[in-house]
Amino acid sequence: MNFKDKSVMVLATGFFAGYIPFAPGTFGSIVGLPICFLLSKTKLSVAILFILIFIFFAIWISNRAEKILKQNDPGCIVIDEIAGIMIALLGLPFNIISIAAGFVTFRFFDILKPFPIRYIERRFAGGTGVVMDDLMAGVYSNIVLRLLFIYLGRL
Repeated sequence: MNFKDKSVMVLATGFFAGYIPFAPGTFGSIVGLPICFLLSKTKLSVAILFILIFIFFAIWISNRAEKILKQNDPGCIVIDEIAGIMIALLGLPFNIISIAAGFVTFRFFDILKPFPIRYIERRFAGGTGVVMDDLMAGVYSNIVLRLLFIYLGRL
C-alpha cells in the first residue's frame, strides 16, 4: 500500500478507530465529538459550511477506501459516523446532556436504520452509500433531540 492509500485509510478509519474489533462505528462516533465541540464554538453558518465540505470529503474518502479494501461499506470505514454525529449535534448546545443524548440517539438510528435510512443505504453505491445512511441517522437524531429539548425545556 502506497502513502496515498495509507493516508486515505487513516482518515477513513477515523485515525484507526475503525480497526477496533468491537463496535467500530461507536468508536468512530466518539472520534467525531472533538470536531463537534469545535463546531459548537463557531457560528451556525460556519458549522454548516464545514459539515457540507466534510460530507463531500467523507464521500470521496469512503469511495477510495472501498476500492483499496475491495469491499462494499466495510465496518472499518468510520468517517461516515464522524459526519453523522456532526449532523446529530449541529446547532445544539455542547454539554453533557446533549452529547450523551445525541450519541445514544445517533447510534440508535444508525444501527436500526428505520425507513428510509436502510433504503438510502441500499439505493446509493460507493462512498455516497457509505455516508448517506449516517447523515440520515444524524438528521433523525437532531430532530428527536430538538423535540425532546423543547418538550423538556432545555434547549
